[in-house]
Amino acid sequence: MDIPPEYLDMLLHIGSALLAGSLIGLERSYHGRPAGFRTHALVCMASALLMLVTTNQWQWLGDSVPLDTVRTDPTRMAQGIMTGIGFLGAGVIFMEGLTVRGLTTAASIWITAVLGILYGIGYWPAAITCTVLTIAVLALFRWVEQRIPTQNHMKTTLYFPLEAIADEAEIRDWFRRMGFQIGNMNYAKDASKGVFEYRLVVQTTSERQVSELAAAMKERADLAGFSMRSVGS
Repeated sequence: MDIPPEYLDMLLHIGSALLAGSLIGLERSYHGRPAGFRTHALVCMASALLMLVTTNQWQWLGDSVPLDTVRTDPTRMAQGIMTGIGFLGAGVIFMEGLTVRGLTTAASIWITAVLGILYGIGYWPAAITCTVLTIAVLALFRWVEQRIPTQNHMKTTLYFPLEAIADEAEIRDWFRRMGFQIGNMNYAKDASKGVFEYRLVVQTTSERQVSELAAAMKERADLAGFSMRSVGS
């Protein structure tokens, strides 16, 4: 049985979109992200299908509709796709403490939808090039990102007994000797607990120094307690 050329062309568009979305989704699934293999494959294929519906609508409208009564604008479908993808992308972004997670996955869903549009309209050079670049960014740039010095901001609170409060200058000097810069410092007195608090945001480019700071605070006999947590810069 001969397959009509238009069906083969449709299968080429849909299949290439499915393949591109799957490759991007594999990278996301491998790293345990909330939107992975199936999500990216479906997003890319759905975008391609919607563009095919728009660019080939005369095939399903048939001869009953005069050509001069309908005007097509594929860019409106593309705008609608990207609006819908915004809701899907927002669903994978979440807060974990004071850290925002899921932004890269949301961006990968967004670019996957764009790729689906490109495959749907058959803009092959841009579609294939951007598919390769997207996979490279997600896979290879991770290696680069891990080796770029990054500032670590730590919200730190030191608790001193009211009868043995450390001097502010000594606290500042101690953090500097530990390799940290102090962004700001606040104070609080809690008479009910009998402690005086130094509240600081300190920063460093070394994760090792964060561990060393925690160990050093454990060893300070004059501390009644302390807390540390990472914050976004």
